[in-house]
Amino acid sequence: MDQSLYRKCLVILSVMGMIGTSSAAYAGSPWRRASATFYGDETAGESMGGACGYGNLWDSGYGAATSAISTVLFNDGYSCGQCFQIRCVSSPNCYYGSPATVVTATNICPPNWGQNSNNGGWCNPPRAHFDLTKPAFMKIADWKAGIIPVSYRRVACRRSGGIKFKFEGNGYWLLVYVMNVGGAGDIRNMAVKGSRTNWIDMSHNWGASYQAFSSLYGQSLSFRLTSYTTRQTIYAWNAAPASWSAGKTYNSYTNFS
Repeated sequence: MDQSLYRKCLVILSVMGMIGTSSAAYAGSPWRRASATFYGDETAGESMGGACGYGNLWDSGYGAATSAISTVLFNDGYSCGQCFQIRCVSSPNCYYGSPATVVTATNICPPNWGQNSNNGGWCNPPRAHFDLTKPAFMKIADWKAGIIPVSYRRVACRRSGGIKFKFEGNGYWLLVYVMNVGGAGDIRNMAVKGSRTNWIDMSHNWGASYQAFSSLYGQSLSFRLTSYTTRQTIYAWNAAPASWSAGKTYNSYTNFS
């Protein structure tokens, strides 16, 4: 069989294997209690960047519908990219009748050990807390409330286009930020294959970044990604051309369902 056709078949089979599987991971997902605050203003400018490493959230596909999450939810960065449905509950500041809002985890809300967890230290363990962008907060409650009780649950991420790979590093160290991931939205592990190499396992750096200590310049690069939540695997063949360079972002039209 032609090699390019073989690779396409692998991608199709991988995606077919995920249909039903990834959605089943969220079917009947229970609502849990948490609290929510917001940071920044209506422009969501302060939310750019963040611990997941997505940089400009408009360019990476997330926009203003994002949140920093407390340590117990952040899970050492493996929760980066996950989507949460959030609704305001049990507060006179709730916009009752408004639909629950869906946000993507893009940042960490660190503990504030100088404050009581019920009085300023909202992100202290073991609290589940969402520090939303102001536009996201304003969809479910009056921003003047400051903090509100919420219920939340995991939902599947609906992304347009394919996965984005932002390259950093140098000739002997490839650091890749994985963005715009659909389905579960998260990544458990990742591998890279140069056009002249076998598969090379990448280690988790931090947030949504993975690294490989290998010389890969001058080779087109393919990636193998496995979801943290569903354990499903997909292949992004030839995601970056042989002329790839650090500082650029490359797009693969492969994505999780």
